[in-house]
Amino acid sequence: MPVLYLGHGAPPLADDERWTGELRSWSATLPRPGSILVVSAHWENDPLTLGATTTVPLTYDFRGFPRRYYEVTYDAPGAPELAREVAGLVGRPVARDEARGLDHGAYVPLKEMFPEADVPVLQMSMPSLDPRELFDVGRRLAPLREQGVLIVGSGFMTHNLSCVDMSVGPDCAPPSWSAEFDDWAGRALAAGDVDAVLDFERKAPAAGVAHPRTEHFAPLFVSLGASAAQEATTTVEGFWYGLSKRSVQFA
Repeated sequence: MPVLYLGHGAPPLADDERWTGELRSWSATLPRPGSILVVSAHWENDPLTLGATTTVPLTYDFRGFPRRYYEVTYDAPGAPELAREVAGLVGRPVARDEARGLDHGAYVPLKEMFPEADVPVLQMSMPSLDPRELFDVGRRLAPLREQGVLIVGSGFMTHNLSCVDMSVGPDCAPPSWSAEFDDWAGRALAAGDVDAVLDFERKAPAAGVAHPRTEHFAPLFVSLGASAAQEATTTVEGFWYGLSKRSVQFA
């Protein structure tokens, strides 16, 4: 199976017909997974924790949106066997949280890519934001690809909500810091420059503005490790309210 890193944005991104169409087109090119393992920007927990392995209510991990965003459902099957496999591979203590349903970093894109909700899904927490630690977690998970598991890191290529002006419209020109970081990341990933990506806080332009906190970039490190450092192909590009939507596929 390939490995993905995708931008999920805020819940209203699901109202953007261009983005939802891009995800549907992307998923149509993928081999059908036996199960999906998701690492979302919205779940940090140490020790590394695995979410529900049965179908439980979603985690609506956001506030202040219209009621309809809290009525979305995505009743994908759980993946208990995948949970056992992950626990055996990561080489570290693993906790379980059987009450935690998929958060919006998982269900928002999956609802577009696999709308029938018929592929078992497991969500895994990030035990830290350290790039090399997360890269190692991904490297240990790489054997799952041979078992038909689609590994998905879900974040956003640039993510500084304090600099977003929602009054200008979703198609506004990106600010220079977002455009420069996006261009650098796209080139580094296409070149397979793992060291640069892992050291992005020193190597990338405007890194501290593009990611004042790095949780939305961090799932990329898991995907990068699981990919065996393969070069990435951009599958979605462009900007939404000035933030980069760039998503990539490894192999």
